[in-house]
Amino acid sequence: MSYGSRVTSAPPAVPRPYTLIAELTYRCPLRCPYCSNPVDLAAYRAELSTDEWRRVFREAEELGVVQLHLTGGEPLARKDLADLAACARELGLYVNLVTSGIPLTRGRLTELADAGVDHVQVSVQASDAALADAVAGYEGHAQKLAVMRWVKELGLPLTMNVVLHRANLEREGEIDALVAIAESVGADRLELANTQYVTWALANREALLPTREQIERAAAAAAPHKERLRGVMDVLFVKPDYFGTTPKACMDGWARRFVQVVPDGRVVPCHAATSITTLRFDNVRDRALGDIWASSEALLAYRGEAWMPEPCRSCDRRTVDFGGCRCQAFALTGDASAVDPACQLAPARASIEAAHVAAPATGSERRYLFRGAQPSR
Repeated sequence: MSYGSRVTSAPPAVPRPYTLIAELTYRCPLRCPYCSNPVDLAAYRAELSTDEWRRVFREAEELGVVQLHLTGGEPLARKDLADLAACARELGLYVNLVTSGIPLTRGRLTELADAGVDHVQVSVQASDAALADAVAGYEGHAQKLAVMRWVKELGLPLTMNVVLHRANLEREGEIDALVAIAESVGADRLELANTQYVTWALANREALLPTREQIERAAAAAAPHKERLRGVMDVLFVKPDYFGTTPKACMDGWARRFVQVVPDGRVVPCHAATSITTLRFDNVRDRALGDIWASSEALLAYRGEAWMPEPCRSCDRRTVDFGGCRCQAFALTGDASAVDPACQLAPARASIEAAHVAAPATGSERRYLFRGAQPSR
């Protein structure tokens, strides 16, 4: 990366979002220790109604959104899920259901496909059933495999998503085994996504953070599968921030291409944004989505380049990584405008190095602070 004279930036133009992430609920039967749900779940009980979500979908389509992720928590906890998928289909939106597959029957999945679901993403915690169920805090691994087969039997595209961490990466041959599962169920895409240490994952970081050797071994194992399955199944290995030297383009930039609405109606740029307690996020119950997208102080706070400190502002990567992750910066420094510690030049880079030192040795007993009970309606 190179650095030049200080760059002055004009106020950012209002970009067009192409994806709406609709977090329909934070309710979920699983208790994954890396969950991206807020730690203070009790503050999120007032879910948007069916009609409110329908209005949000319409306003998102008017903004230019073409893709919708129905997620949570567990979106299957919403009894109106098929009605919401049907509304999205009427608007011409491509609908992706992001689910644990629990609770789900083949009949309900058929109903959802008929209503408007175009693609399904199913989470898997590990290749081994006992470990997967232990990480999820729920005996659901066998159900997940069945759900993925149903998805393909119904002719829908399928993504299998796996969050990688010390517990599954320390198993010999884990990546090969996960690829084998994905092939056996006919997945079109396998996402091997390393844990992002914010919210619950940050609270459980010592138990979840893998060693550098585990990461290198996993990346090396994934690479030949990516080549072997090219054109058949996409194999994506997402490198973890804690083991790199430059940050990633989190959500393709703050409030730039993704707009997200959380269960109580607040509009945020990403899953963990409500963890930034110094920002106040506007609510679709008070203002139209388009108005919030264009003028919300929270969404404007880190959109564009004017907010960037040095060395970000004069870095030639600023239009590549957009300054990295604001939630991670806040989690590690208490300042959302700080340089993302994932960058090797960040003043707070030592906070990541210290996390590696604090992580227990391989094979040590793991103690998770499991995500607490879900809010109920």
